[in-house]
Amino acid sequence: MPGAVIVHHARYKTYPGEVTGYVFYSCLVASVGGCIFGYDIGLTAGLTSTESFLIMFFPDIYRQQKEQVITNQYCKFDSQELSLFGSSLFLSAAVASLFASLMARTFGRKWTLFSAASAYVLGACMGGVATTFPVLLTGRLLLGVGVGLCIHASPLYISEMAPAQQRGMLNILFQFMITIGILSASLTNYFTAKFIGGWGWRVGLALGAVPGGVIALGSLAIPDTPISLLTRGDTETARAVLSQIRGIGPDDVRQEFDDLVSACEESKAVVNPWRELFFGGRYKPQLVFALTVPFFQQLTGINVIMFYAPVLFKTMGFRQDASIVSSVITGLVNVFSTFVALLTADKVGRRALFLQGGTQMIISQILVGTFIGLQFGLSGTGAISEQYAMCIVLFVCVYVAGFAWSWGPMGWLIPSEVYPLGVRSQAQSITVAVNMCFTAFIGQIFLTLLCHLRFGLFFFFGAWLLLMTLFIAVVLPETKCVPLEEVSHVWRKHWFWRKYIVDTSADARGAEMRKRIALEMS
Repeated sequence: MPGAVIVHHARYKTYPGEVTGYVFYSCLVASVGGCIFGYDIGLTAGLTSTESFLIMFFPDIYRQQKEQVITNQYCKFDSQELSLFGSSLFLSAAVASLFASLMARTFGRKWTLFSAASAYVLGACMGGVATTFPVLLTGRLLLGVGVGLCIHASPLYISEMAPAQQRGMLNILFQFMITIGILSASLTNYFTAKFIGGWGWRVGLALGAVPGGVIALGSLAIPDTPISLLTRGDTETARAVLSQIRGIGPDDVRQEFDDLVSACEESKAVVNPWRELFFGGRYKPQLVFALTVPFFQQLTGINVIMFYAPVLFKTMGFRQDASIVSSVITGLVNVFSTFVALLTADKVGRRALFLQGGTQMIISQILVGTFIGLQFGLSGTGAISEQYAMCIVLFVCVYVAGFAWSWGPMGWLIPSEVYPLGVRSQAQSITVAVNMCFTAFIGQIFLTLLCHLRFGLFFFFGAWLLLMTLFIAVVLPETKCVPLEEVSHVWRKHWFWRKYIVDTSADARGAEMRKRIALEMS
């Protein structure tokens, strides 16, 4: 069969097969995990500015907002209690992600997705019917458990199912679903705000059960990944699934299957993955990116923009309905711009999108900060003109577009594809935990920073963007079209990282011994 030919490019081999309808469906179901994350980001923004919600659960804050007359536009909505409510979901997700590693290794990616969806559906239903704060908070913490488990398992599942040549495109479905979730939440906020009686926020919370239900039901109809099945000893099922998702016969997947078996056997030699990841010498580059990529992703300031979009635009002088419409506009830009990454990640590469998008975001942050500074100055007093409002919305959209094809999708794609199997689940837990912790941290301090740094906050994020763009330019190797089983070779060949990798494998020790003997004999 023509598909059975294994092609070797300049540096890395490719395997036969194609993106079948089955593998696309499986990856699509897993990618809905991004939708529940995005939905919560967008929905919380509407909740914290809904009067009926504040009256029921935060009456003191509502009364203070009504009684206080604050002329400083930067400090209108500085409430630590409201920020903590928003951050509680992400803190819960961070804790859940640490347990997701054990769950994914023991039960597989598929059942981790099912468990995540079940927790999320229960949390959404509790939030929708809550009449007391403890019930509301319990529901929100369950939502966090669902999000933490889901965003751990989803990118891993997609990366392990996808062919190497299309891994970027399929993995970016996860980020695409995040944008769909944010947009859906913004539209939900807009329409439910018009409900008479002020109960529209309940509909918004309960609707979160829809994407959760899609994942729960969909996960029952998809297979686990071949590498996950191999890790748990189900060799024959792994071979059958690999043949099915590649759309070719069992004989034609032999080379890829043998490489997966070799990777699985190598991973079994890692007795304590956590200790090996943190204190071994083999995974220094992966550990650095497990920590820095999610850290930098949050310091782009994107969740600040999306999480507080209605509040931010209202602070800048937009009317209540106009602020929500503006957040819907940025949500639409986010969705359509993600298509750029979807179509180009496997063509132009990860680095090119990182560098171009990062540069675009730096310029946008500087311009947004400049426009706001010229209008409100350091005092924060005054009203925004229509021209300035349009300029701010325009450059926020340019910023969101840059994020949507760089740090948005690449921030999830890179961590999911650079970890070797032996520590992949543990490293992904670190990535998710760091991401969630800093999402919560930035969300918690954003309104305070806006109050104290004023328009300088946007320059603050711009400076971080400059730093992280330089970081990517210097130390990130290109991983497009590289099979997961061969990604470790990318680090060994990189001009910077090869100096810091200590290979403790038996083959490496034997090669080093032979080299030493040869030198002594000479």
